[in-house]
Amino acid sequence: MSVTTTRPVSPASSMTGSGYRTLWRWHFYAGLFVMPFLVILAITGTLYCFQPQIEPLLYQDRLIVEPQAAPRLSEDVLLNRARKAMPEGALSTTATINQDPARSAEFVFRLPSGEKQSVYLNPYTGELLGTLSVEHRFMQVDRMLHRKLLLGKPGELLMELAACWTLVMIGTGIALWWPRETTTLRETLWPHFALKGRALWKSVHAVLGIWLALGALAFVLTGLPWSGSWGKQFKALATSANLGAPPGSWGGLPMQSTLPGNHAEATPATTAHHESTMESMPGMTMDDLPLPTMPWAVGNVPVPRSRGDDAQGRFPLERVVALMASLGVARTSGYEIVLPASATGVYTVSYFPPDPKQERTLYIDQYSGSVLKDIRYGDYGAVSKAVSYGTSLHMGRYFGLANQMLCALISLGLAAMAVTGCVMWWKRRPARSLGAPGRERTAPPMRAWKAGLVFLGVLFPLMGTSMLAVWIADRTLFGRAAQRLGS
Repeated sequence: MSVTTTRPVSPASSMTGSGYRTLWRWHFYAGLFVMPFLVILAITGTLYCFQPQIEPLLYQDRLIVEPQAAPRLSEDVLLNRARKAMPEGALSTTATINQDPARSAEFVFRLPSGEKQSVYLNPYTGELLGTLSVEHRFMQVDRMLHRKLLLGKPGELLMELAACWTLVMIGTGIALWWPRETTTLRETLWPHFALKGRALWKSVHAVLGIWLALGALAFVLTGLPWSGSWGKQFKALATSANLGAPPGSWGGLPMQSTLPGNHAEATPATTAHHESTMESMPGMTMDDLPLPTMPWAVGNVPVPRSRGDDAQGRFPLERVVALMASLGVARTSGYEIVLPASATGVYTVSYFPPDPKQERTLYIDQYSGSVLKDIRYGDYGAVSKAVSYGTSLHMGRYFGLANQMLCALISLGLAAMAVTGCVMWWKRRPARSLGAPGRERTAPPMRAWKAGLVFLGVLFPLMGTSMLAVWIADRTLFGRAAQRLGS
């Protein structure tokens, strides 16, 4: 009795002429471009997810204090002591409010040189604990590396382009992995560790990629709205379609602020209903304010004016904090108050908690303490609500440590994908050649694939331009040198 052994047919051999090599070729180009950026995004993104744990370890002497039974000093007293610690000409810009008994008080100043510096004080004694450069603190450098490669606008565009090309890499990767012929489900979802050499690397790469595909797609789609080019255009489009910022928050329509409770005696700071018809400060939007983070929906919202004058005296900072407590803005998780920068400036309160439904942006008249605008999650359009949830998940904030661990797992998995892809390319790369996969003998129609590329090119114009450049380079520079290689 003879036994015939049938070897599974490799996709490369079984799909000749059906588009496999075209998909592989585009997957190769996308991966070659994305790989280094993917490693940077993975490492910096993982670090940033654990910012709440990392920063107190790095700057324990400035961020952490011993809780005391004595009452905390008022925010105005602490701010005045912080001012005395700064050089002449330094301007206070932001107060970070955090009532955690073990955290220090923080105020941000703009120095005469233009640099921003955080000042930390013991909230119980007013003792100066130290300062940190806002731009050069570890997590800010990590964040700017994640968003812009520390290269400013060019780096921001490169990162946006890498995110877009990741979509091509995911789509082609799934198409290449898709089970065919004798391939079993187990073989597609678990690596073949009995293999050796490049075949083993390919098996690990393919299986790891399919497990991470959904997470990678989620990372890209939740990160792109924050990008500097496409993200700003997308936000403007969502706003114009009433799907982004709440109606009236960018122009002349009034927005009503409702304070909780039934007040028998109304005061300017606790009016039950207040309608603001005030014009915005020319050219001043939320994105222009010195805030490290804020809800995505309010980035384009113009900042209103205070309607009093200097003769009235400024509404104290500690009363702003007390007002926020009465309005239900949590202090234990922390929020920022941008201080008035001029006679017509306002206190801008930005509350950006892990739960998107609790997001708040408020504008307080610096003289009367009146609430000029109170923008909440319920005021957002559908797009902004979705982006808010996506942002919280993307940053590992929504469901605590488990969210952080999930983000880290996906990020480091994507870094492993970049490494395995690089090893596979290096093992098959001919000497003195790019090693791009060979073309089909006869070009298949692949109408769905072409339509998908056109759709991505239209949706992301920067990517569309780069795809055209890659297609031209493939036809001219790499066309003759490309070799038909086995999978």
